[in-house]
Amino acid sequence: MKKIKNIFISSISQNAGKTTVSLGLYKIFQERGLKPAFLKPVGQQTVTVDEADVDKDSYLMGEVYRCRKKLKDMSPVTIGPGYTEQYIFNPQNEILRNRILSSFNTLTKRKDSIIIEGTGHAGVGSVIDLSNADVAQMLGSKVLIIGEGGIGRSIDEIMLNKALFDSCQVEVVGVILNKVLPEKMDKIKKVVTAGLKRKGLRLLGAIPFDPLLRDPTVGQIMHFLKLKVLCGKEYLFRRVQNTIVAAMEPYNMVNYLTTGTLVLTSGDRVDNILVAVSTHLVTQGSKQHMAGIILTGGLMPNTKIMELLQKSRIPVFISDEDTYTVARKIDHLICKIQKTDKDKIAEARQMVKKFVDVDAIIENF
Repeated sequence: MKKIKNIFISSISQNAGKTTVSLGLYKIFQERGLKPAFLKPVGQQTVTVDEADVDKDSYLMGEVYRCRKKLKDMSPVTIGPGYTEQYIFNPQNEILRNRILSSFNTLTKRKDSIIIEGTGHAGVGSVIDLSNADVAQMLGSKVLIIGEGGIGRSIDEIMLNKALFDSCQVEVVGVILNKVLPEKMDKIKKVVTAGLKRKGLRLLGAIPFDPLLRDPTVGQIMHFLKLKVLCGKEYLFRRVQNTIVAAMEPYNMVNYLTTGTLVLTSGDRVDNILVAVSTHLVTQGSKQHMAGIILTGGLMPNTKIMELLQKSRIPVFISDEDTYTVARKIDHLICKIQKTDKDKIAEARQMVKKFVDVDAIIENF
């Protein structure tokens, strides 16, 4: 294996913050004079680029850091629907391993460092004989584990993951906690640092919970729920900071209409639609903007109300599903950072730069 500064980003669970850390580390490595590459050996969520399935995180890194020409190598193995079942009855481990090794060698030809992003926890990929631990061992990587804010449960899950890396003789250089509640930051850092030290691990960073990195845009919700946009298409970039189901009396609803609110209401609840629009119009001067309105039940307001909505500069959508179903889907939505999320990308870089001991990571190379 080629000698190169090589860090593998793993985590205790899916959506723990690996991509946030990867985005930040890549930029900081560049600022330190390194020439980094990025690899997602095994991907599960894909997009189609030039008729090929590419992992979403590889696509994001390729677009952000202008290495799009390397996308196929940045995402050598993707697992689509039904793939694991096919693999169990027809294992092709050597083919997959060679594909990953070939991509690694191609990506690092003119580079001196590489960030390798795993998929979920240490054991993910075991079904195709390519767990994160297996891949890290194959590529000669040292590992950074991303945990979530907390003490007991976080340390328990970190140690469970470390055990699998240990069994593959892969060194874990440290831990980063992500999504730590700001008001508990000092306590959690102090206790987790001591707790990990007892286990022979270092806490290399604690990143506070940041609502911006969680909040989707109304456009992203529109695509996720396959909604039809009725008006306000030019404002799809607005971020949804909170969602309310407008099933209450209008005078009670006013208290919940704050900046970034997405209102869910039946299309025949004219009273709540009018309250949402009027509140938005009154607060526009203070740069407060409602995120949008979703009309449910497939019910269209009358012509006069539609004219008012079109003049309001509020993104308005319609769904054939009932309000409860729409609310439940939004509640379960996990929106990964996309190339158009320039604010999120900038925030991710800044958070890693501010809260992660990158010097310690580079020293461990």
